[in-house]
Amino acid sequence: MMLRSLATLGLILSPVIASAQDAPPAGAMPLSEILAKAEADLGGDLGHFSEIEWDDDGYYDVEYHNAEDREVSLRLDPMTGDAME
Repeated sequence: MMLRSLATLGLILSPVIASAQDAPPAGAMPLSEILAKAEADLGGDLGHFSEIEWDDDGYYDVEYHNAEDREVSLRLDPMTGDAME
């Protein structure tokens, strides 16, 4: 009975585990190109990037300081480099 319960739990959790990504997907833009695109898109509002992390939900979580030195967060799509909502 315990084995059947564990098997059922595994089937329930497998989509959740499968949806987490440890790394950008195959075919993703190089991070250097994504940051260059973000820099171009932000223009004069970008002071400097302060933190860049891969989120296992499938995007880059980027923090930067704007021209007024305020910290701003962005989620960047690894395939296009575009900001995500």
